[in-house]
Amino acid sequence: MRLTPPTPVFDANASAGGELGNLPEWDLSDLYAAPDAPEIARDLDWLETECAAFAKDYEGKLADLDAAGMLTCVHRYEAISQVSGRIMSFAGLRYYQNTVDAERAKFLSDLQDKITTFTTPLVFFTLEMNRIEDAKLDALFEANADLARYKPVFDRMRAMRPHQLSDELEKFLHDQSVVGATAWNKLFDETIAGLDFDVDGETFNIEGTLNFLTDPDRAKREAAAKSLATVFGENIKIFARVHNTLAKEKEVEDRWRKMPTPQTGRHLSNHVEPEVVEALRNAVVAAYPKLSHRYYALKAKWMGLDKLQVWDRNAPLPIEEPKTVDWEQAKATVLDAYSDFSPKMAEIAEPFFHKGWIDAGVKPGKAPGAFAHPTVTDVHPYVMLNYLGKPRDVMTLAHELGHGVHQVLAADQGELLSSTPLTLAETASVFGEMLTFRKLLSSAATPAQKKTLLAGKVEDMINTVVRQIAFYDFECKLHDARREGELTPENINEIWMSVQGESLGPVFEFMDGYETFWAYIPHFVHSPFYVYAYAFGDGLVNALYAVYEESGADFQEKYFEMLKAGGSKHHKELLAPFGLDASDPAFWDKGLSMISGLIDELEAMED
Repeated sequence: MRLTPPTPVFDANASAGGELGNLPEWDLSDLYAAPDAPEIARDLDWLETECAAFAKDYEGKLADLDAAGMLTCVHRYEAISQVSGRIMSFAGLRYYQNTVDAERAKFLSDLQDKITTFTTPLVFFTLEMNRIEDAKLDALFEANADLARYKPVFDRMRAMRPHQLSDELEKFLHDQSVVGATAWNKLFDETIAGLDFDVDGETFNIEGTLNFLTDPDRAKREAAAKSLATVFGENIKIFARVHNTLAKEKEVEDRWRKMPTPQTGRHLSNHVEPEVVEALRNAVVAAYPKLSHRYYALKAKWMGLDKLQVWDRNAPLPIEEPKTVDWEQAKATVLDAYSDFSPKMAEIAEPFFHKGWIDAGVKPGKAPGAFAHPTVTDVHPYVMLNYLGKPRDVMTLAHELGHGVHQVLAADQGELLSSTPLTLAETASVFGEMLTFRKLLSSAATPAQKKTLLAGKVEDMINTVVRQIAFYDFECKLHDARREGELTPENINEIWMSVQGESLGPVFEFMDGYETFWAYIPHFVHSPFYVYAYAFGDGLVNALYAVYEESGADFQEKYFEMLKAGGSKHHKELLAPFGLDASDPAFWDKGLSMISGLIDELEAMED
């Protein structure tokens, strides 16, 4: 059951965006017309009745169902998932538009409580299903092709069999969730959204302040970085409490479930083998010297500096002309890049811009970052951005629209099969970015423009691969340390700094206060160990793009078939048509060599 709102580890109703043009806002009426819409009450009533009826009809009886009966059962379960998903998507998206609005927070909490209560009788479904013998289930699949289509759902469910608790404990954890991790997630969101940062005498929210870290003015970048450090430091105890509590809660549940490592649950949900993730992690860490260390040494040289400060990491190059990209330009850039790959891709993306499926503007209380939320398969995805007109914001638009296209294509799989494991969920988004980058690079008019584009892409890749693997190592160390006892803010700061120097390289100096910058990363809170999915997706797409450049006209069709599969196939099966295998350690080296090759190009431009 989908009990949580979308996680930000995002032209129907346009708002004025000044020089950026009219920035679109969400029209959530495709879900529900308003918080007091009678359809919400109707769906809640249906959900309460159907959950009780489902339990009455099937509890204690799953093992006795024939194939036709099991298919009916699965369809009913899927319908419940769809209605609960629709309600929670509406409440969650409204909340992320303004996380400091008490009414929206209450609306979300109240619905979460109700749906948790309604769906508690369904906990038996997974537990009983996992007690059915493999031979019995296989016979049902053989007897009914429509049921066999759902085999990947059962496979993922049954992967948790060794870690399943008693029926009573599973029901307790289900009920307790709204005052456990979900409540701490909301506290984190509301705290972050409510922070004010002073930059040169003006007050900004976190999104506006982080944006200054890419400002051409080095003094402005420094002021923003120091303001972030000051405010994080003032609030560090609450962030440490959130992390301590969530990590301990996870440790307790993992211990009861006999999970061998803190990461095991994420690997199981991603349907990826631990050794594949370990091969990815090791390949990236081994490549730090030829990737981030080498690139940032080049950047220091371009900037005329012996050492880089943390506020220089994402600074524009000295040769880069400050550029603001208005919304219409951004839209045209991305849609043109998509269309060059395939008109079908642009056709799927285009409605997002004029049907109220994107919320782009930066507004008080709005959640930071960006995401694409698939909602439910009989509606459509919604994309959230905090668009400020930076060239990187165009890449973020390309990224989130890639998610949106993927979600639209996978929707035909239905509610239980459309959701893609996180490791593959980044494929279309990173591919969309790559298409947009290649489009811009091909139209670069001068060597300086080409250098700026190449450097920007390398930085994005380093942020996606190197930075996210460093984040993953931070989480691994944090959760391991928490098993030994309560962590002080200083303990967490030390863990953070232990991975930063290693990943960024010797050219960096770290200002006082940077040790607290772990505090604002939402993925650590919302989705522990999510972050390696970004590196997985980038490495996969780099390998995939190399195949695209070498392939004939059938690549596009194979690509769309992969996206349409949603969560119905394992990564080995999805990548086989392209001759790729993520379980081969050499696979990751191939992806990383693309980043290294772009740095080679930049070094060659120095001669």
